[in-house]
Amino acid sequence: MKSLLDKLFFRSNNLNNISYKIKELSKKTPASQIFEAVNSYSHTSEIRYVGGCIRKIINNEKVDDIDLATNLEPKDVCEALKNKNINYFETGIEHGTITALIDDFKFEITSLREDISTDGRHAQVKFSKDWKKDASRRDFTINAIYSDLEGNLFDPFNGKEDLEKGEINFIGIPEKRIQEDYLRILRYLRFFLNYSKQKHKPEVIRNLKMNLDGISKISRERLLDELKKILKPKSLKILSNNKQCLELIEIIFPQLKNFNILNKLNSYSMSILEKDDFIFLISLLIVDQTDNAEYFLYKFNISKKNQQRIKSIDKFYREKITSKKFTKDNLNKIFYYSGKETLMDILNFKIFKSKKLNDQIIKLINFYKDKTKPTMPIKADVIMSKYNISEGKLLGNKLKIIENEWVKNNFQITDKEIENIVNN
Repeated sequence: MKSLLDKLFFRSNNLNNISYKIKELSKKTPASQIFEAVNSYSHTSEIRYVGGCIRKIINNEKVDDIDLATNLEPKDVCEALKNKNINYFETGIEHGTITALIDDFKFEITSLREDISTDGRHAQVKFSKDWKKDASRRDFTINAIYSDLEGNLFDPFNGKEDLEKGEINFIGIPEKRIQEDYLRILRYLRFFLNYSKQKHKPEVIRNLKMNLDGISKISRERLLDELKKILKPKSLKILSNNKQCLELIEIIFPQLKNFNILNKLNSYSMSILEKDDFIFLISLLIVDQTDNAEYFLYKFNISKKNQQRIKSIDKFYREKITSKKFTKDNLNKIFYYSGKETLMDILNFKIFKSKKLNDQIIKLINFYKDKTKPTMPIKADVIMSKYNISEGKLLGNKLKIIENEWVKNNFQITDKEIENIVNN
């Protein structure tokens, strides 16, 4: 009897704690202004928190975005916001989504919906007033939890209980949910890695595998965005030890060939990954002695800046990363001509590729991490006046040689050395 009472007491306290955190969210953000705008629009209008923000509150995570659901149609949401002088833009009004802006906060407000038809990536919807029907079209029970401003939960599919038990359950028939939007295959993996305390259900894995062909319907932007959310520091260890998750990700992203590198993590390499640098992590997983990295960059249309980072690592790796290459002369050139970020990428990459913790590389990392790129002290006008050289190709060539020697000599050069370069 005592055990049952203890459980009930814990449940009550837990609910009170969740309600408190939801109220705190309302205080720390301007969310209450959105609630007031919608709730005052008519005597039947209503709005609730939904999805990720509630899931994260229940799981004691930091809330970094706020989604809201309302029984108002999009045009009425716009009117309600306008009445209270709240800025907004029509993010996806055809699907019922409006983004409200207050100060530095964004609020995604989506009208209750029912799916009319789906094709695996898009859905035709009709707007609804029925909260249960809106919940039933969502993917997982843990994402179908709603709350009002006071922290009162509406949880038609027991998502809170599933979250506490660490169960990732589709709403309704898994196959149907997956075929509505094939990105849910990856979303399942993300939520499993983050929240599951249980083993995969065989029927779920079977349905995921049976529908893998549908991934081809998903845009590369959506796939890459979901991959970013999966490859988070806290998930990596779990992923490397979960054969079924790993198998599915490797099928969807065949260029990610080097997951075995995660089995050799030490405290130092783990600290590198904890910086949550997606591009560096991707380089670890795709760079090898083939054109694998190049193909990944092409396939997923990686930005030019990030392409350059990965290509620099790839180039260095292809030239064989031997210890002899990690001299100050070589590294100064990279530091000066390619930038600190590129240099740190190469050094950190070497840490992962070393069979054991490399003290030499760690010393180099510590040496360069606080250094700033120096400015070449020799100016063209000084050379022109001192050595009577006119502006033109010859001057440019001499300055380039001087700069290279200055970099090579640890950003130092004597007047005598400059004179020799100019006169030869």
